[in-house]
Amino acid sequence: MPKVAVPWKGFCRERAVVSDAPVLPVGDDKRIMVESMFDGIAPRYDRLNRVISLGLDKGWRRRTVRALCLPAGARVVDLACGTGDLCDDLFAAGFRPFGFDMSAGMLASAHTTAPLVRSDVLVLPVPDGSVDGVTCGFALRNFTDLPTFFTECARVLQPGGRFAAVDAAEPEHVIVRMGHHIWFRRVVPWIGGRLSGSAAAYRYLPASTAYLPGGPALIGQLRAAGFGSVERRTMMGGAVQLLTGTRVRSEGEA
Repeated sequence: MPKVAVPWKGFCRERAVVSDAPVLPVGDDKRIMVESMFDGIAPRYDRLNRVISLGLDKGWRRRTVRALCLPAGARVVDLACGTGDLCDDLFAAGFRPFGFDMSAGMLASAHTTAPLVRSDVLVLPVPDGSVDGVTCGFALRNFTDLPTFFTECARVLQPGGRFAAVDAAEPEHVIVRMGHHIWFRRVVPWIGGRLSGSAAAYRYLPASTAYLPGGPALIGQLRAAGFGSVERRTMMGGAVQLLTGTRVRSEGEA
């Protein structure tokens, strides 16, 4: 399996301990904690994804890939690629995927044949306008600066390139939201803690949706970063969202 070990820019070897409470740190504290947490849960991550999503995550990823609307052979970077599930879906669709993630543990547990690079996705080691597509699966809430992330995605995309990201969301309907909260904030931490050995991590992951702004704000951030035709679709009663956009040609670009 071809993997490239690239030092993460600004990597700090200090490890933060994930507390038993779903504390939501910011800035460097968040960056260090998120990396440490994913390093710890990486070996059982895929299995738990299947369980806590009731197997629906496979369909959500395939829908994300279809939303790119790119021709076969397109170069697509998957950011916060984890163990490579989305990279595999991109490859199956005929694309040329490349994965980037800051967690050494996740990359070590990867099963994909796509080239993988350890990198801070806010400062990608990728030339300007060099890729056709960007994907991201359930990781937006783990970044320290969403506007910077969207701007970096626009930078590496060529004009007309496509962006597609799938992530958790809060259902708007009160009854659906109540059921979602019971599953996502009570049952998922209980299951995750027992199967992963890290109860704190699976309390943090549902709570981390608080990092995400609402739909209109996300759309606005994508447009401000240089994307047009921005759309937000929801699935599973509003518990999952799919964001898409097309990189707009800026003034002065050939």
